[in-house]
Amino acid sequence: MLRKLATLALLSGTYLAAAQQPAQAPPKVKVNVLNVCSPSTEEQQQIASALGKIPKQPVFNQDFEVDRGQSSLEESPDFLQPGSGTHGSPDSGLATWVRVRREFGVQALFSTVQYSFSVDSKSMVETVVFHVRDPKDLLEVSIEDSASAVTGAEAMLEANTPANHIKLARFGKPSVVLARCSAPEGAPPMDQSAYEPLFRSASEVLANYRHVLEARRLIPEELARIVPPHSPEAKPASKLRKPVRPQK
Repeated sequence: MLRKLATLALLSGTYLAAAQQPAQAPPKVKVNVLNVCSPSTEEQQQIASALGKIPKQPVFNQDFEVDRGQSSLEESPDFLQPGSGTHGSPDSGLATWVRVRREFGVQALFSTVQYSFSVDSKSMVETVVFHVRDPKDLLEVSIEDSASAVTGAEAMLEANTPANHIKLARFGKPSVVLARCSAPEGAPPMDQSAYEPLFRSASEVLANYRHVLEARRLIPEELARIVPPHSPEAKPASKLRKPVRPQK
């Protein structure tokens, strides 16, 4: 009897102790909202500083890479942005792309530059990304422009399309972004005149590397080599045949 009373007392004490413990608060979720249309003065200075560090007359080593392909927009590579454009593909869910990568000399702040051009049925996107060699705060700088796919890749490259998106990816911190923004329907036009020097500087960098990497010649040539899967030019896969035995 005493053993049962002791057991009941122990269970009651455990229940009371558990009831007195405060309920654990749900984990806090931190959400970073990027003001891409009107960055702060400090963020503008960071963008200007990063753009100013990109070499105007780059010295590359002998290593380079040229890739081309066709990807689904749902599972596109990281360097393809949703809504980038296609080259003659009847499937609007496909993006055709060309990517060029060059390595800077060891003395440069940046290790590599990666230029990509992608097209789908609606638009074309041109992106250049500079990767920092020894990232401490800044990881990479990316500059992007876009245009309607109606014009064609050659026309877009010849027109020196201005940059409309600048992004600084940082280590352990939110990215710093500046983008061209349009006002909602019925609202007055958005004034981004204060950021024109940054857009102009980014456009100059993009135009310079478009020239240095010979994009005007290389991109149309590489895009022309990509045969859409439903094109009449696409050859069916060859069937395996049994080897013919020599006659005795």
